Amino acid sequence: MWADAIVTLIKLAVVIGVLLTTVPIMVWVERRGSALIQDRLGPNRVGPWGLLQPVVDAVKLITKENLIPDGVDHFLYILAPFIALAVALSTFIVVPFGQGDGLTLFGSKIHGFIVAPDLNIGILYIFALAAFGVYSIVIAGWSSNNKYSLLGGIRSSSQMISYELAMTISVVGVLMASSSFRLDQVVMAQTGTWLGFIPKWNVFPQIIGAITFMVAAFAETNRLPFDLPEAEAELVAGYHTEYSSMKFASFFMAEYINLVTSSALIVLLFFGGWTLPGLTIPHGWAGAILSLVIFAAKVAFFLWFFVWIRWTLPRFRFDQLMALGWKVMIPLAVVNFLWVGVAMALGIL
Repeated sequence: MWADAIVTLIKLAVVIGVLLTTVPIMVWVERRGSALIQDRLGPNRVGPWGLLQPVVDAVKLITKENLIPDGVDHFLYILAPFIALAVALSTFIVVPFGQGDGLTLFGSKIHGFIVAPDLNIGILYIFALAAFGVYSIVIAGWSSNNKYSLLGGIRSSSQMISYELAMTISVVGVLMASSSFRLDQVVMAQTGTWLGFIPKWNVFPQIIGAITFMVAAFAETNRLPFDLPEAEAELVAGYHTEYSSMKFASFFMAEYINLVTSSALIVLLFFGGWTLPGLTIPHGWAGAILSLVIFAAKVAFFLWFFVWIRWTLPRFRFDQLMALGWKVMIPLAVVNFLWVGVAMALGIL
């Protein structure tokens, strides 16, 4: 029992450490990537290629004066960033990030690279917990006693609720094809090939579902072209206008952690997880490390994809955003799982 607890704590510490480390890395990638796309230099003074710029930014946020404006609801004002960060960190515990069957540590089975191995409703847990993320934004907007923050919170609640529907419906086809809510079994269902050379990844038979899920992921993480809750040109900064120091940093970190979780889900649900066509991953630590590297490379690609889209497409108007969610994304998601049902009935899938 103690060995199982120690192994779980080690995996939890590793996951939290990796997620928190990814935040400054993504800040650097975002700033250098935007400079590359816009033919600028970006940060290049602090450290080689500006690599230490995120460290300087972190020190600035930690040492910045912690201001609380007049008229705010103190309890909710302080609670909102805590909820945002706690939800972001909690969703990743059911995400498998590599093959780990048969591995032991301190005499305890590792049960794969996943913090919560016995949770057989993994994807439902993620969607249920992620739904709480909207509360942090709405509470922040309302408790700040600022009309721009309130507008940002209202925008975000309507946006996230709308695109959550499209996101969850787009995953139904994947769950039907794999007959499981466990993400590691979803990955195992994508092993092998069609016709000897096409990877058996869900993105090929369910391309509509994959596109719907990725678009919804942009909206759920408040990234351009769906950053209406922040919209610097219209709302000053939206729901976190009145936040400073580490409370602002909590929202900032939560957004990038949600970015990692969304990228991981895209890889697991539609792009084969840690599998590659024609590659048999061996058992043992060598196979575990290889699967971890493959998974990390795929997630890194989609993280860059998020950055690439942000600095390529302009922001939608709010009416366009809502129309896209209700009139396009949800119908496409329904079409996707109906197609999967028909294909399964005909024996195609």
